[in-house]
Amino acid sequence: MALAAAAWPCLGGGSPAWIDVPERSKSAFLELKRRKVHRYVIFKIDDRSEEVVVEKTGAPGESYDDFTASLPADDCRYAVYDLDFVSDDNCRKSKIFFISWSPDDSRIRAKTIYAVSRNQFRHELDGVHFEIQATDPDDMDLEVLRGRANRT
Repeated sequence: MALAAAAWPCLGGGSPAWIDVPERSKSAFLELKRRKVHRYVIFKIDDRSEEVVVEKTGAPGESYDDFTASLPADDCRYAVYDLDFVSDDNCRKSKIFFISWSPDDSRIRAKTIYAVSRNQFRHELDGVHFEIQATDPDDMDLEVLRGRANRT
């Protein structure tokens, strides 16, 4: 259910709590989900346009280390990662993770905007299996993702 942006209160600095998600951002997710064109997609909130934009996509052959190295150490981001793995019962599977990256060194304003917008953006991405909120690289270690994926 979408509400008009005017119905949402503004955060400090005039930024709306409701962030627009353009079709091109949704399309990047669908390319990852349906066509396996990307291993990951990193999204950022563009302060000027007040929308979630694609910052970077990772090719199918890129590693998890490539993905984590693409996240800024001092700013927030949203990301989706398509994890291929072999389950405990020896079956090849794929699970999509939504990661809300909010490192301790990021600005408080950025943390607030990303936190307030997270649920709305996350619900635009139909087909995500798991959600992780990370403030430190250990929160989203590859073994953490594998452990969550194997519990299903």
